[in-house]
Amino acid sequence: MQTRRRFLAISAAAPFALAGPTRAAPPPTWTGVALGARASLRIDHPDAARIAEEVTAEIARLEGIFSLYRPESALMRLNRTGRIDAPPPELLECLTLAGAVHRASGGLFDPTVQPLWALWAERTVAGTRPGRAELMAARACGGWADVRLDRSAVTLAPAMALTLNGIAQGYVADRIARLLEAGGLTNILIDTGELRALGGQPDGSDWSAMLAEGGLVPLRQRALATSAPLGTTFDADGRSGHILDPATGETAPPVWRAVSISAPSAALADALSTAACLTRIKAEIDAILSVFPEARCEAAVRS
Repeated sequence: MQTRRRFLAISAAAPFALAGPTRAAPPPTWTGVALGARASLRIDHPDAARIAEEVTAEIARLEGIFSLYRPESALMRLNRTGRIDAPPPELLECLTLAGAVHRASGGLFDPTVQPLWALWAERTVAGTRPGRAELMAARACGGWADVRLDRSAVTLAPAMALTLNGIAQGYVADRIARLLEAGGLTNILIDTGELRALGGQPDGSDWSAMLAEGGLVPLRQRALATSAPLGTTFDADGRSGHILDPATGETAPPVWRAVSISAPSAALADALSTAACLTRIKAEIDAILSVFPEARCEAAVRS
């Protein structure tokens, strides 16, 4: 698996900006691995060490819900058994939002593509591509209509499996933002691969995010997500992207190089930008966003 994923970084009341004049940043409070990526927390606060400990504990807790690599995560248990009783409220919240974006996008955003994803990963490791019959068999495992969820249980049809990789990074950014805000921190910028800003920079200006094609997007009380069909690829040649069309099982067509969506929450921006990569014209992106009036397409760069 080839990836261009960014580092996770959290800045809370920190004297530096994501973009703009160069300013010296303090040494990271903590460095390590989170969400499968190298991570650093930079916190300018008297209790920085304690806050960093709380944040890393929260990330670990959320990984215990959403990870596809931890065998005992809630998501892995659901995929393995087809049912999870008394699901974590975070899982329900994320799945509910996923369902809303699924409906708004006409099914383009579909967490039930995990069997397809696993098939692509297996075949490309072997140096081949999935055949049409294999793709259709994987897709026949079930779709979003076969997901049942409420506070008592989440259930899947036999052989189904979910991936929340198109929304969970944003959701984790939102949860970390809530945690830091509840602790009284301001001027927060969180980057989990998706950006979430609470307040502005310490000097009072907005945070600034650089777009793929150039230009800046100001962020304050807002999130920004950028998805690229070839941002992560199955093959070393970088031609088979990780965003899959749930209708055909094929990788996203090479229409867009990158799509950037801003929204009030990083989870929503994350899911919408993922769905947008499967559209063919800008009008289709606009139609999806019309269901979420506070969401905006900041950039849609054609390949």
